[in-house]
Amino acid sequence: MNRALLLLLLLIASPLWAAEPRTLEWQQLIPAGAPVIQPQLAPLHDLSQLSDALAAEAAPAARQTAPNAPVVKALDGQQVKLPGYIVPLEVSEEGRTTEFLLVPYYGACIHVPPPPSNQIVHIFSEIGVKVEDLYQPYWIEGQMQVKASSSELADAGYQMEAEKIYAYELE
Repeated sequence: MNRALLLLLLLIASPLWAAEPRTLEWQQLIPAGAPVIQPQLAPLHDLSQLSDALAAEAAPAARQTAPNAPVVKALDGQQVKLPGYIVPLEVSEEGRTTEFLLVPYYGACIHVPPPPSNQIVHIFSEIGVKVEDLYQPYWIEGQMQVKASSSELADAGYQMEAEKIYAYELE
């Protein structure tokens, strides 16, 4: 009897242990019927002017076109997996970032204007990630929170405590 009860309990609980996070695409962070704001990919700075490059980098960040874009409330609390590019907010002396923005394309918030807030996830991570090459996209896994946040670079419509961070590879 005890074995049968234990087996039944394991059968019921095992899907919880093996549950894979839901893989999201960036479009799924925009509510149905909400306007899709196309990214402004024109560079903010002309880095070909080497003598002015440092001054351009020190210039104020570009204004975000939709800092209060609508979010998908149903994503709150879901275990998700989302690919994107890291925009560091904090970098330790060891070169690890434990707080960053995850964005859908390279250069967002730094070299091109920030995307709408519903296309930015504010990520927190205890271990962080060593960011040696900002061209590298990453997968971030964790529990999504529909919670706005602000940084000096942009407003984000979502937050996540990263449970896993690893290099993006096509599946």
